[in-house]
Amino acid sequence: MAAKFETEVLHGLHKSKQAIKSKATPIYQTSAFTFNDLDELEGFYQGEGNYLYSRVGNPNTDELGSSVALLEGAPAGVAASSGLSAIMAGILAVAKSGDHIIAADDLYGGTFHLINHELRELGIDTTFISFTDLENLENNIKGNTKLLYTESVTNPLLRVEDLKNVAELAKKHQLAVMVDNTFATPYHCKPYTFGADLVVHSATKYIGGHSDVTAGVLVGREDLIEKARAKVVNLGANLSPFEAWLTSRGLKTLALRMKTQSGNARKLADALSSNDGVDKVYYPFDEGEEGFGAIVTIKLSKKVNVDQFFRSLGWVKIVPTLAGVETTVSHPLKTSHRALPPAAQQELGITYELVRISVGIEHSDDIVEQFEQAIVSSKQE
Repeated sequence: MAAKFETEVLHGLHKSKQAIKSKATPIYQTSAFTFNDLDELEGFYQGEGNYLYSRVGNPNTDELGSSVALLEGAPAGVAASSGLSAIMAGILAVAKSGDHIIAADDLYGGTFHLINHELRELGIDTTFISFTDLENLENNIKGNTKLLYTESVTNPLLRVEDLKNVAELAKKHQLAVMVDNTFATPYHCKPYTFGADLVVHSATKYIGGHSDVTAGVLVGREDLIEKARAKVVNLGANLSPFEAWLTSRGLKTLALRMKTQSGNARKLADALSSNDGVDKVYYPFDEGEEGFGAIVTIKLSKKVNVDQFFRSLGWVKIVPTLAGVETTVSHPLKTSHRALPPAAQQELGITYELVRISVGIEHSDDIVEQFEQAIVSSKQE
């Protein structure tokens, strides 16, 4: 296969071989598949057939899982009904009741809730700790620790994880590493190639890219993906064929979207860094000349009325998510990270003044102008 990402994302995608040579993969919108006789049915259970029932497997969901695995440089992948479903399946493929995992303390709020509440109720204990101090992280490893969990670029403060050193630490203690790569996408970063065992995406975001689907994808080691696949099937966390088809269609333009959105994000981050209405800009400036990711997070200064700022954004809409082709904003304190305890919010810097910007594909000048105007319109005496 061609070495360039832009080509691989189009021509390296997994497709089921069919007698009818359709340019686009058909939508297998069916709940079940048929068999000619009982021998053929038995053949499925003996590993001679591909499909039985769409909760168990479907050509569209297989295409999505395999395609993202290819782009991540991983041997296998499985699609799930959402990013959290994929995270759940990945963790349960490694840890069970009585086990312990260590998770970064600056994760997406939904992940925090899943790990700290739902999985804790299943008997999986978790220590949340800063991954910036690997010595302290190592000191928190216990005899029953099974997994280190982090994000390649954290949500919403955009800390870039030191994946190589985290993976080396995990290997030293025979632990698995799972990385949420939603923000960076394989266009910018491939955690599996740095030593991660599992890589997860909320495919709702950049993999799908158009705000019209909810999906998740988990890729990684074949043995762990097989365990995760069983969790997806048996816990009913499967993705529907149509949503898998939509997500695979969106995936084809990932390189184009990420190049434009990341470049626009870098320009916006540069512009807002010198704006007196902004106290701080969170962006991985050192990771690429044309940008590293399409998210810019800012902390508004006391000169700016936060509520008025959100009302002054014009065509930039307020949404509780990210990664569509349109520029949008969210308020982490009230949406993605509201599940965190107040003390954790304060310690991480998830304050009322914090704004997460998902930068789209509009002209960069228009994006910059819209935010500068909103800041001017919301300045208070």
